[in-house]
Order: sequence, then C-alpha cells, then structure tokens
Amino acid sequence: MYAVIFRAKVKKLDGQYSVMAKNMRELAMSQYGCTEFTSCTEGGEEIAISYWPSLEHIKTWKNDADHLVAQSLGKEKWYETYSVQVVEIKREYSA
Repeated sequence: MYAVIFRAKVKKLDGQYSVMAKNMRELAMSQYGCTEFTSCTEGGEEIAISYWPSLEHIKTWKNDADHLVAQSLGKEKWYETYSVQVVEIKREYSA
C-alpha cells in the first residue's frame, strides 16, 4: 500500500477549485484505484492524503488528462507552492 501526501500553500481557492477537487477525488476513486482520500485546508495551508494499492496506480493517475488540467490550474491559480511525497506504508494498526 502507498500514500500520496500533497501539501500546498494556498494562493486563492474559488468555486472552480471546489468543483475540480470533487471531480478529481471521484475520478481517482472510481477509475484509478484510489482506496481513500482525505483533505483539509486550514488557514493558508492544504494537505491531502490519498491511498493507493501500487506505484503503477499512482503513475497512471498522475498522467490522466483531466488530472493534468487540474495540476496546471493549481500551479496557475490556486497554489503559491506545493509538494508531493509518495510513501510506502510498511505497517498499519489502529485501536
């Protein structure tokens, strides 16, 4: 299992962002194998964590045409800076 951690410094979020974020979440989960997606925006910071069964799923999602448009809009309009980390989950437990 893998996780993608997206962190961003928000420039300005608008109505188009809300629609795009909803559509991207649904697309990732329905067509690309994302098993869970959680995001939070507080102040000027956003963090999103998504979970994937393999690196191949993540690579395929990264190159989706609609996702590429969303990435471009994020760079141009919504985020001042961002970072992406892809991590492998070695152990998981909960209570």
